[in-house]
Parts: sequence; structure tokens; C-alpha cells
Amino acid sequence: MIETHTIRAEKSKKKATEPAVLQETNYVVLTPARNEAQNIEKTIRSVISQTVRPAQWVIVDDGSTDQTGEIIDRYSRDLPWISPVHRQDRGFCDEYVGTIETIMAGYPSLCVKNWEFLAFLDADLELAHDYFERCFGEFRNDPKLGIGGGVLCELENGAPKVQQAPPYHVRGATKIYRRQCWDGIRLSAIPGYDTYDEIKAHYLGWDTRSFPNISALHLRPCGAGWGSWRDAVKNGHMDYFLGYHPLFMFLKCLRRLIRRPYITGGVGHLWGYLRGYIKKRPQVADPAVVTYLRSQQIRRLLLRDTFLT
Repeated sequence: MIETHTIRAEKSKKKATEPAVLQETNYVVLTPARNEAQNIEKTIRSVISQTVRPAQWVIVDDGSTDQTGEIIDRYSRDLPWISPVHRQDRGFCDEYVGTIETIMAGYPSLCVKNWEFLAFLDADLELAHDYFERCFGEFRNDPKLGIGGGVLCELENGAPKVQQAPPYHVRGATKIYRRQCWDGIRLSAIPGYDTYDEIKAHYLGWDTRSFPNISALHLRPCGAGWGSWRDAVKNGHMDYFLGYHPLFMFLKCLRRLIRRPYITGGVGHLWGYLRGYIKKRPQVADPAVVTYLRSQQIRRLLLRDTFLT
């Protein structure tokens, strides 16, 4: 059994000492989980220990065949703000939309309607006890910030190493949306959702950025479930779906040839992009956002001001 009396006592003590603005932060969390029995308990304990606790946390068990569902249920019995959602095992996880589809499957289960912030949180993360408190401090200090979140770290030779990403890009594993921005984006289960949301946010006049001074430990390496080639092809397909400009894409793939995984990353990325044209696959049905994205990419190539870096 979880020591709920101790947990509640700790929370009451923290609440008494928190600044008023943080006590009033009303946020909800959505977490997709599939076969995460090895890691999810660390994630749950990380959220339980937060100085600012979510009003509701919906954890979606996407047909796990291990003990993931049992672990979620065990904690939810003692902590009513944790809401488990169980989906049937389909025998696979769609590599393009599986994660966002699972997240959105939990969205209707949100009972808290007056939330200020919505967070996506993967089931294989460890967070410092003040992770969310510090993130919300960034939002409070920047009213134009629509999407934010900490950087991801992975253990390398026993030491945490930040996974590099452009400053405007917030990793999908730990992404926080301001309510007004979320309502404007109208996100759905599409490939490349965690890039499309940022493009549309900028199109709507919001800013997006990672917080380099705030980090989350990723317990499982990015792309580990697919392999480097499949992961590169998948990313290329998502860029095709989002309507990346061909010239920008070509130069992007050239640069990736000299980054790990060497050669494979650039070639696989380009193949995933070109295959979309060859097979005439559908693209995002948002022409205004595609036009905006391509204009920003051309500005980037011409060394002009743009949110792209």
C-alpha cells in the first residue's frame, strides 16, 4: 500500500509554504503508457512529490502486456486525482500517430474543466520535486509563452547529458500548453504533432521554447523502440506530412549526415521525406500554416529573423 497519509501530510505542509501564485496554478496532465512497467513507477513518484500537484492526471494504458496497468491502478486507488484509462491491446503501436492518439484517448476523461495549463508527460521520466513549479514560473514571467517545458537528459556513461534540440522546440515527452494556446491550436492525432503544434502556435502569435535551466531525466533513449534507420525515416515522413520546403529539407538532411547516427540519420530522413511524394501520401490539411512554415524556412536560409533556429 502507498503511504497516503504521509503523502497528504507532505502536500499540506508544502501548500502552506508555497507562494500564492503557485498555489493557484491549476493544471492537468496526460500520459501515454505502453509496456512501461520498468519505468512508470518512478514517473508516478516524481509527480506525487511535486511541490505543485496537478488537479488531475490521466494515465492512458495503451494495451500494455506487462504490469503497467496494474501499477497505474494501484496508485489511483489511493490517489483519486490519478485517473487510469485502459485501452485494449491492438498488438502494435503506430509509429506515426500512436503516441498522440493514445494521449487524445485520455483527453475526454479530464473532469477538471477550468485548468490553466495542460501537460503531456511520458511514462519514462524522472522529475525534480520542483519541476512543474519552476516551469510555471517561466510561463508567469512570459505572457506570450504558449508552449514550454524542460529539456530532456539521458544518462551517458552514468552522467546526465542534455539531448540537443532547437530552442523553440519543446520535446513531446514533457510539453506544457497554456490554455488559450491549446484552444487555438486544436491539436489532433496527426504525424509530427509535436512540431505542428509549435508552428501553429507561432502562426497564432505565441512563443514556444524549452527551458535550458530545467531538465527531466529520460529513462529510455529517444527512438530506442524503433532503431536509428526507422526513426530517421519516420522523422522524414513527418516533415513531409507537415509540408517542409524541399530546399530547406535537403539542406537539413545534408547537415544530419555528419551527426549521429552518421550517414544513416541524413539518408533515412531524406528517404522518409521523398517517399511521401513518391507514394503521394496525404499532408496536413492546414494550407495557411504550411505557407507560414515555408516562409519561415526560407527566411532561415536567407539569415533573416525567424522563430526557427
